[in-house]
Amino acid sequence: MLDHGAAPPVDDANVTTARKTTGLSALTRRKPVEALVAEGGQGEGGSLRRSLSMWQLTMISIGATLGTGIFVVLGEATPLAGPAVAISFVIAGLTALFSALSYAELAGSIPVSGSSYSYAYATMGELIAWVCGWCLVLEYGVSVAAVAVGWGEYLNELLDGTIGVTIPEAVSAPLGEGGFVNLPALVVVLLAMVFLMGGAKESARINTIMVAVKIVTLLLFIGIGFMGIKAGNYAPLAPLGVTGISAAAATLFFSYIGFDAASTAGEEAQNPKRDLPRAIMLSLLIVTVLYCLVALVAVGAMPWQDFEGTEAALAQIMKDVTGQSFWGVVLAAGAVVAIASVVFAVLYGQTRILFAMSRDGLVPKVFAKVDSKSGAPRANTVIVSLFCGGLAAFIPLGELANATSIGTLFAFALVNVAVVVLRYTRPEMNRTFKVMLFPVTPILGFLFCGYMMINLPAVTWMWFGGWMIAGLVFYFLYGMRRSRLATAPALAEAPAEK
Repeated sequence: MLDHGAAPPVDDANVTTARKTTGLSALTRRKPVEALVAEGGQGEGGSLRRSLSMWQLTMISIGATLGTGIFVVLGEATPLAGPAVAISFVIAGLTALFSALSYAELAGSIPVSGSSYSYAYATMGELIAWVCGWCLVLEYGVSVAAVAVGWGEYLNELLDGTIGVTIPEAVSAPLGEGGFVNLPALVVVLLAMVFLMGGAKESARINTIMVAVKIVTLLLFIGIGFMGIKAGNYAPLAPLGVTGISAAAATLFFSYIGFDAASTAGEEAQNPKRDLPRAIMLSLLIVTVLYCLVALVAVGAMPWQDFEGTEAALAQIMKDVTGQSFWGVVLAAGAVVAIASVVFAVLYGQTRILFAMSRDGLVPKVFAKVDSKSGAPRANTVIVSLFCGGLAAFIPLGELANATSIGTLFAFALVNVAVVVLRYTRPEMNRTFKVMLFPVTPILGFLFCGYMMINLPAVTWMWFGGWMIAGLVFYFLYGMRRSRLATAPALAEAPAEK
């Protein structure tokens, strides 16, 4: 029986070279692609199970992407772009596409759970990989908390529309925002935790049901909203010009964050080399089409000026078109399910990234412990869920939530670099998907990410800087010494090797 946890065979010269990677050179030590793939699924005390089909992988990505973006951010972007907000969605989708293509190539070449963290480890070395992984912890972990808070708001709207009561502010908002604890936010995270404890196959089934519900909800909105379209609402198309369209696109880009979630399931996919690239691209296509259709119907059914300050624009349009509050309640119910599925899928991705980092020795071993019966990293799931739930319940996220954007863009930028590096250092590698127009596409992806990062507020950079400092301190005090490449140097690829 093949021991997937063992190091791949290397010759004595490589072992000798690897043993010399100490001090500063240790920061650039790389983990060979073969070692990453050979260890696939292997954890402490058990293994992840390959049970996810291409369709289930697609649903994971859609689940992590399609949620608060269309239900909330549309109300922020429309006043900037006017009726041309659908064009802004297309521009934001194209920006995401550049990075999605790079993700698809690497996911097909390195089908492991670590996503961009593992891609960086194989191409740019341990320190860059750690920084990327630390950014992913910020992206996934804090965004779970932020999305959970939004879930509580829609739950209140649903309760008000059905039984005429709302959850008291004292237990639906954290300290500093009028309450003591955000209980709904904590509840939705804990519910996601319980479902994830059952294993990837069972979790994927639940996620698929939730994704189907929110897609049906949006299709229902498109069908009803279409009847209320007035041609005059589309003029003028771009009242604030190209500047407004661009500003709205920058806001809407973050509605696409989450398409990379399928790449975190690389070690639980039945046929990862074939299915991961397909799932990433298909999920982005479905999400983009839905976003554009919803936007076109929404601005046609309601004057673009009326979107200002409206967080539940879709529900309002349903009420206005039908003249009945019932349809607004239906949409609120769909939003509750939609946002819950985002919490579920993003929490899944977070646990798998930490699983990969733990197996590499950069974070404690408990995150790589796998339950032998369910095939799920249960301890990892509990720890991450309690942390994210605590953030959502007790901490006013404020600008910290905005820092998830910069963490995501940084990780996306590194993935575009990793594609270029791997193409030149390992040209012979079998690739089931290749980025078109290479190297133009990944270069554009990197530049777009960099441009958006530069245009983020200074306070966001301050939060990001503090997070990075904390991460580097942890790495130098813990991860650098406990890394498997430090304790088992035969695994390492010589930094100087090309």
